[in-house]
Amino acid sequence: MSATGVPQYHRLVAGGVLAAAAPALLPESADDRGPGRAPCGGGPSRRPNPGADAGGTVATAYDTVTVALRHGLETVDILRLRRACGAVLQSRSGATVTFLVPAGTSATWHLPGSSSSAGAFLPPPTDPRWVMPPAGADCAARPTDAWVLRSALCEAACTLTAGGLGPF
Repeated sequence: MSATGVPQYHRLVAGGVLAAAAPALLPESADDRGPGRAPCGGGPSRRPNPGADAGGTVATAYDTVTVALRHGLETVDILRLRRACGAVLQSRSGATVTFLVPAGTSATWHLPGSSSSAGAFLPPPTDPRWVMPPAGADCAARPTDAWVLRSALCEAACTLTAGGLGPF
């Protein structure tokens, strides 16, 4: 977190420890694409979503877990420290955060304070709602392991409750 208390997710140091450990977490900047190269696209099991704006896709290779904004941002911080954070998206209203998890997770997900659904709408990687955007050579959205996410969500709830920002 910065001195203002606002998490700084998009400022990862290129070539640092995080870059060597998990290059898929580093966002691709427009300068890295170079002239004539298209922005990221593709990814596993993606198909166009006719109802979506700005060329988003529905990915059947993922499920989603959605939590309240403050809980989600604290969880992202915990997962980033563990180098285990996959792609994360903020809702249009800004009230929730959605984690991409492997397909099939929604069938067994039971954690109070969160909801899970099958499939995922993925806006383009350049969409500003990405908290942790798809990255890497093919710009595929990497899911967060469901058990690691569950553990981080519980830890985040305890941290926020201890700080007077709960209960969850």
